[in-house]
Amino acid sequence: MTDKRMTQVSKYLSRILRHAPEAVGLTLEPGGWVEITALLRGATASGFAFTLEELEHVVAISDKQRFAIDSTGTRIRANQGHSTVVELQFEAGAPPPLLYHGTPTRNLSSILENGLSKMARHHVHLSIDTETAARVGQRSGTAVILVIDAAKMRADGFRFFRSANGVWLVDAVPSVYLREV
Repeated sequence: MTDKRMTQVSKYLSRILRHAPEAVGLTLEPGGWVEITALLRGATASGFAFTLEELEHVVAISDKQRFAIDSTGTRIRANQGHSTVVELQFEAGAPPPLLYHGTPTRNLSSILENGLSKMARHHVHLSIDTETAARVGQRSGTAVILVIDAAKMRADGFRFFRSANGVWLVDAVPSVYLREV
């Protein structure tokens, strides 16, 4: 599989499994799961065919582990990043004391004033290290990294969740809990 094809399949999976399952006739089950056979059938019917082997390859080597296949090998889901309505079934957990968020510098003044909000997604995504946060923030320009006082947030009653690929999730981060690195 070429890098270009892998990127195409990954982006397609992200769109369908996070944002538009109905575009291929799917409904996300609790946890965001869909049957792999239904996904392959729907993708083919919508004009973007890919094989089970291509799907498994994308899941296996995704640098961010965006997708997961269940233990039966019959269902797939996006690990987080959904904008569509779905019960993701995350369990609350205790995050490390500090977490990080990367964003383009053009967003900094607004975030420092208003905090981080989930926008169209289910949660704000936070990283455990500055390297990951920098990669995320650089996707849309020069990145700035924010430090989140997760320990203080949790002590103040905020609930954190950890996705299957290690991303920490929270509903919002008020500006009082963050600072620029």
